[in-house]
Amino acid sequence: MYIQLKKISFLIIMVLLMGQVVGGVQTSEVYPLKVGVAKIDITPEDQPVAPATGKYDHERAYVRAIVLDNTNTRAALITIEGRIDSASCADLLVNLSDELDCPVANIIITTTHSHSVRMDRSVNNQPKQVADIILDAVIQARSSLQPAKMGYGKGVCYLNVNRDAIDMDTREWVQAPNLDGWSDKTVDVIKFEKPSGEPIAVYMAYAMHPINAFAQGVFSADFPGATCRYVEKAFGDDIVVAFSQGASGDQNPIIMRPQLNAIASVRGGELTGNERKPVDPDALDNVFRLIESEGQILGEEVIRVMTLTRKTIGDLYIKGAQKTVSCPGRVRVNYDRTNPVYREGSLGEYEDGPDVDHHLAVLGLGATVIAACDGELFSYIGLQLRKESPLTQTMFVTLTSTGLGQGRGYIPNDAAYGERTFQVLGARDKQGCAERAIIDGLTELITDYITP
Repeated sequence: MYIQLKKISFLIIMVLLMGQVVGGVQTSEVYPLKVGVAKIDITPEDQPVAPATGKYDHERAYVRAIVLDNTNTRAALITIEGRIDSASCADLLVNLSDELDCPVANIIITTTHSHSVRMDRSVNNQPKQVADIILDAVIQARSSLQPAKMGYGKGVCYLNVNRDAIDMDTREWVQAPNLDGWSDKTVDVIKFEKPSGEPIAVYMAYAMHPINAFAQGVFSADFPGATCRYVEKAFGDDIVVAFSQGASGDQNPIIMRPQLNAIASVRGGELTGNERKPVDPDALDNVFRLIESEGQILGEEVIRVMTLTRKTIGDLYIKGAQKTVSCPGRVRVNYDRTNPVYREGSLGEYEDGPDVDHHLAVLGLGATVIAACDGELFSYIGLQLRKESPLTQTMFVTLTSTGLGQGRGYIPNDAAYGERTFQVLGARDKQGCAERAIIDGLTELITDYITP
């Protein structure tokens, strides 16, 4: 009897959901979709390191904006190949909300987190701040609104790997490929296309740290920039592709030798891979070509998913929601930045710190939901969220700029606290809170979204 009632209840819920989210007839909140896009170059030309060679697409950085309008409300998906401080982001969100006449909860801003994009000076020799350029991009995107349809698809890519491993000689924790560690290979793709089928934009996510050109004194948007430009150029630059980070707190590229060789060449140290040259004149080019290769591989998977995603909708329900969850904090007291012994492999000592706020957001787009958090979450948390989410079409993005939470930095899953890696040792959350608080908080927001 219980099983029969459970089945009946499930069927009732599914009928209600189909009426609210898919049908477009039973609810007054589903309207014809329009989409507008914009892309603005933010490469700082006055920095001598930008561009280093001028040969590769990833040597330029962009702000990309996708604005959605269903005549009832609007939303915006914005990505930055650079950084924005929380203070300016708080004001920016208010300005964007006013410009779009929509709730702040309908706006998601993410950074691609490239470790070799520096915005120390004005952008393109202009005094404008990144926040002003983002607002310009959204205004441009809104002015280009056109009828559109949306579809969601998932692919897979094996460029990333868990980066926390035990050294075979020292038996201590180090950064190295851990093929047995948690790693989400999913490539999330939301595509927007004209009613006739021509693509307008792509909003994508993949979990991998963009560290290929790190610590080499060069400017690069890294593999996210290479991926976006590869797909954009594949469609004649008639579309905009915006990249967002998945749960990449413990994810590195699986190929690291070119990067390590380039760092060694810059610093005059030994090279990896049984090479013993003090300086490799081709080291930088090898890194830049690797970035281009990663962009091509990931970009081809994005295009494959776009091609196979044939189910699209032109009447779209749009609703955003946000909340903040707090966890007990800690402060490490035995850390010395000048001593590498304390970076990883050592035992951390802590005292109580202020509570850590994590800002959570969801943006529902029909039967698809974008779940977001403002920290660098470990892969297990993202995988578990996908598993527990009430919607199968759940896309998880991190490193969101909300200007509200203080949860920036690494957020390990509970089991990872035994790992003496620099991410865990420097984590501001005490063990036992953030993993469940974030997963439960997001699933609750999603549940509220699908039962408005």
